[in-house]
Amino acid sequence: MEQKEKELQPQTRAYTVEEIAAILHIGRSSAYTLVKKGYFKSVRIGTAIRISRKSFDEWLDSLEL
Repeated sequence: MEQKEKELQPQTRAYTVEEIAAILHIGRSSAYTLVKKGYFKSVRIGTAIRISRKSFDEWLDSLEL
């Protein structure tokens, strides 16, 4: 039943800074630095920062790893 509930939830269009840090396996302060330098589109809503999923994914894909 839990699996079906997960499948029905819409995919979010934004990441949090903590999610970015987890995806990249870096610390929160490093993730905040990436946001501050403007590597991807972000928006501040009150004290919360949200990063465009599309912008972040495009930036990550453009890196030569």
